[in-house]
Amino acid sequence: MAMNNTPYKPANWKTSGTYAFAPSLGEVTLYAFNLCGIRPTALLQEHMDSARMATNMLLGRWSSQGVNLWAVDLQCIPLKQGCSTYQVPSNTVVMLDAYIVQNSGNSAIDRLILPISRSEYSSYPNKQQQGFPTTYWFDRLLAPTVTLWPVPDGNESQFKYYRLRQIQDANFQDGQQIEIPYYFLEALAYGLASRLAMIWAPEKVQLLKPMADEAYDIAASQNIETASFYISPLVAGYFRP
Repeated sequence: MAMNNTPYKPANWKTSGTYAFAPSLGEVTLYAFNLCGIRPTALLQEHMDSARMATNMLLGRWSSQGVNLWAVDLQCIPLKQGCSTYQVPSNTVVMLDAYIVQNSGNSAIDRLILPISRSEYSSYPNKQQQGFPTTYWFDRLLAPTVTLWPVPDGNESQFKYYRLRQIQDANFQDGQQIEIPYYFLEALAYGLASRLAMIWAPEKVQLLKPMADEAYDIAASQNIETASFYISPLVAGYFRP
């Protein structure tokens, strides 16, 4: 029997059939000021300046609160024999999973490596020892770097890592949208309204702050990978020189 994959709709039920709702920063700002009780006709340039600043501050807060799945990407660094430290893009918030691509004849093998702290790296007596890298130290500077140990010995071609990157800047120019998914729009609107209320409508803060926290918690509950989670001991023989 053939399966009908068309979503069920009641008779005479009309819907848009589109999934394009992506308001600009300007539209979200107007809505946030409405939540504060401020009408669009009362807005001045200084209102919009504070809204742009508040939005980007809020996005910065979200980057530090957890792993935003839409802002995770895969980066690749070509490796050089004898070179231990490499530059990392400055918009990197944190490194997640990392692995080394090892040359093996005509094929390549990916091998997981693990993070270490500054203190652990400092404890290694021979930091120039070459071999297959098994650990990395992410130095979170304004111009961040990653240091591999042991130092690549030439049998490895690439260091690949997933990272959480900074959310793109929010601006008013040309009707730009905010780089967030659909299910975070309400959290952004209430979060922005709460911050703007502290400046322009202090009497609304106690009302808007709990609503902003609730909207963020609901959105964050969907910002997860729906996969099984396993815990197992590290296999000692996994890493070999």
